[in-house]
Amino acid sequence: MSSPSRSLMPPLLKAMRPKQWIKNLLLFAGFVFTLNERWQPFSPEMWNYLGRSAAAFLLFSLLSSSIYLINDVIDVEKDRLHPTKKNRPIASGTLSPRTAIVFSVFLMIVALSGGAWLSLPFAGVAAGYLVMQFGYVFALKQVALLEVFVLAIGFVLRAIAGALVIHAHISPWLYIVTLLGSLFLALSKRRNELMLLDSGAGHHRKILESYTPALLDSLTSVVASSTIMAYSLYTFTSPKLPRNNLMMLTIPLVIFGLFRYLYLAHSHNEGGSPEEVFLKDKPLIITIVLWIVTAGIILGLR
Repeated sequence: MSSPSRSLMPPLLKAMRPKQWIKNLLLFAGFVFTLNERWQPFSPEMWNYLGRSAAAFLLFSLLSSSIYLINDVIDVEKDRLHPTKKNRPIASGTLSPRTAIVFSVFLMIVALSGGAWLSLPFAGVAAGYLVMQFGYVFALKQVALLEVFVLAIGFVLRAIAGALVIHAHISPWLYIVTLLGSLFLALSKRRNELMLLDSGAGHHRKILESYTPALLDSLTSVVASSTIMAYSLYTFTSPKLPRNNLMMLTIPLVIFGLFRYLYLAHSHNEGGSPEEVFLKDKPLIITIVLWIVTAGIILGLR
């Protein structure tokens, strides 16, 4: 006979949404884009900073999971009306709201305490992220357009936190590209919800009544174009990149990645869960791997 604690772990782990921890890989951006700039490959210093980045990734993942738990408690009734979110542990009744709140507070304490031990500037950004997410959960997600900017800024804060934890300075262009790319994903997600829920969209998420498919398509086109332009400028203007401009070779990969995501979002309506798209779509996975390999080789040639 299983103990209550063992029976609690599967729904609790599911409610933490570990699949969405992929978003926190942005914390490694500072490490990747300053590789070979301040230390030699495979040196003790490099392994030290890699370890700090990994610790920051884990702490930020715990922090984001604490917000997911709070958000699911608040939206439990709305989630029960959603075709897929109704299967979440809290909405389905396999995890009690009280347990979720208690564990959420525990995760916040662990994440912020660990962050303060790791790096005070990192802990400051993490605390700022937490405050912003509380504002989003309780109020800002009801404000059209501002709500998608809050989601996008959350990604920028991840990139900043990852740079601070290893005392790195990375190009402002990278923050701009992160903001634009995050807006692209957030707008695609809203479009998916609008198309999936159709006339019942407003009952699940009130803010969806403020959007139309045409508006979201227009905004997505603007953001996608801006992302490509910003990334292209970054590859040959950033002083942090090799002067040979070889980083421009990665531009086609970024363009294809955006096009592929748009194709999936519009033709297969798969833009609702970016983490699942990035983990399951083989062309996107291949594109990401090619970008990592290409960028790694180019950065290693500096």
